Amino acid sequence: MRAPSRIQIQQVWPQLDCGRYPVKRSVGEELRVAATVFVDGHDIVRAALRVRPAGAKRWTEIEMQSLGNDRFEASFVPGEIGRWQYAVVAWVDRWASWRRELERKHEAGQTDLRSELLEGAALTGVVLTRDGSPDLTVDDALDPTFAPDLPREGETALEQLLDLIVDPVLARVGAWYELFPRSWGGLKGVEQTLPQLAELGFDVLYLPPIHPIGVTHRKGRNNALVAAPGDPGSPWAIGAKEGGHTAVHPELGTLDDLVSLVTAARAHGIEIALDFAIQCSPDHPWLAEHPEWFHRRPDGTLKYAENPPKKYQDIYNVNFQCDDWQALWDALRDVVLFWVEQGVRIFRVDNPHTKPVFFWEWLIAQVHLEHPGVIFLAEAFTRPAMMATLAKVGFSQSYTYFTWKNTKAELVEYVGQLVGGDLAECYRPNFFANTPDILHEYLQHGGRPAFEARLVLAATLSPTYGIYSGYEHCENVPVMQGSEEYLDSEKYEVKERSPDGGILPLVKRINAIRRASPALQQLRDITFLETGNEHLIAYAKRAAGETIVTCVNLDPRGPQEGFCELPWFLGLPHAFPVRDLLDDAVYEWTTGRNYLSLAPGRMAHVLRVEPPTAASASAAAAARAAVPARPAAKQ
Repeated sequence: MRAPSRIQIQQVWPQLDCGRYPVKRSVGEELRVAATVFVDGHDIVRAALRVRPAGAKRWTEIEMQSLGNDRFEASFVPGEIGRWQYAVVAWVDRWASWRRELERKHEAGQTDLRSELLEGAALTGVVLTRDGSPDLTVDDALDPTFAPDLPREGETALEQLLDLIVDPVLARVGAWYELFPRSWGGLKGVEQTLPQLAELGFDVLYLPPIHPIGVTHRKGRNNALVAAPGDPGSPWAIGAKEGGHTAVHPELGTLDDLVSLVTAARAHGIEIALDFAIQCSPDHPWLAEHPEWFHRRPDGTLKYAENPPKKYQDIYNVNFQCDDWQALWDALRDVVLFWVEQGVRIFRVDNPHTKPVFFWEWLIAQVHLEHPGVIFLAEAFTRPAMMATLAKVGFSQSYTYFTWKNTKAELVEYVGQLVGGDLAECYRPNFFANTPDILHEYLQHGGRPAFEARLVLAATLSPTYGIYSGYEHCENVPVMQGSEEYLDSEKYEVKERSPDGGILPLVKRINAIRRASPALQQLRDITFLETGNEHLIAYAKRAAGETIVTCVNLDPRGPQEGFCELPWFLGLPHAFPVRDLLDDAVYEWTTGRNYLSLAPGRMAHVLRVEPPTAASASAAAAARAAVPARPAAKQ
């Protein structure tokens, strides 16, 4: 029986809930693993990171580097989408341990090291000479280039393998645009708009439900309980005589039109995202085919959906706890797989927090078995624990509280939560600046400057952000005072839309900046900067040798002055130029305080730190020369 291992492997990071859930990375995104590794006594231990695709037999091993104080670290950059496994293995380096003991004795002046050399000879298998001396000298032993390949002593590995989900890059970085196809001439009209959307720099085009809409209890304009003749109804009231979740509304086009749109979009570098809403209108075929799948009151009547004070009389929710739950789950999985077979690779999931967590873990895993690159966005504005858990069980991205974070203190605190601890390893934020349901009062009262400020914040704080059509035209009228619903909401009527005018030039510019900037494509390295003014926010992002400093005026009503203080630990020169990527203007800045003035019409700077020029070098030299010499210390 083998003796218990002497080696301890502790505090392995990253891992979620003791390894219960996988951490997330995208293709080409570094996974950096750290662990505390030690052994009793004075032996030297070594450690390695092991990684492999799930199901593979062979590991790739990467030696971990010592960070001091028993902490080791190594990194791995995955190149393939799918599920991976990783672990830490450690062992005693017998040769290094022996050599360190020999070195200490040699440095202490001990000359009779014959016994120690015999030990070294025994380790290396060196043949002894006739007089019994090893053919091994102190100089040989202490030569750092001489390291015999010895078996690993006491090799120990983590008992539990840790999981890693590697997603497409689009799961981490992308610009989303949301539109209702019926306001753009149906699916064919949307397809004709693709070149303009591609030119604007959007990566994902998200469509609300495209299915037939029920007639029974159809909502009218502005959520009226009774629809007038010709009212199209809400796309989220899914299902009619033409079909349910796998049908296309005839007024939008055909299934072939959808496939054509997906194909054409991909040719323009755009992916189509479909809405997956698990709810049915009273006319959905499932109500007749599977009445047992729905909630019923004691009197036998069906229970429509509610989210007090909102009522959705045109929608019924399914009952995940019904006796026939397995068939229900299979049917919902098959809906997703149906659209994947049509070429759809992204799903925005409506209200996932109102469905069982275990259902989502099962469904996403089922889809990923055959199609590991499918992306799921959770539209869950709910409790933090539920939002985090949905990310842990498989959702690739998540809506956030960004819409309601409008002050400097709120933004700094919230982004700090997103980049720290467990959330950073599983929760990818998608900063939608508005949605068909959410028109924040900041936008209602701030006019165009508010829309510009929130656009820059969403696009530079988060690697993924989105806008709903109408944002570019600064639509800001609520249905009533105190409401976040739009007046004449597009959810209940058809509008005439086209991608032109408004603040689209700024959208195009900011999307181009994001695509060219590694620093803006990540959220792991962000530093909020002091501005001396609560209405001015500034932050630095760094990646791949690039530093981007974004400064935004949060007050849409007037100009604000302050400073942007760049701390020494950012590692910038004393003086250097910065280029505003919004208008190509160049300014001379320094480590320390830099004057800042932003006003409506110029709400933000997106500054890239440039290599120092001769002028900035001269300014730095002059600044150093202007510093008075310290007086000599008294003896």
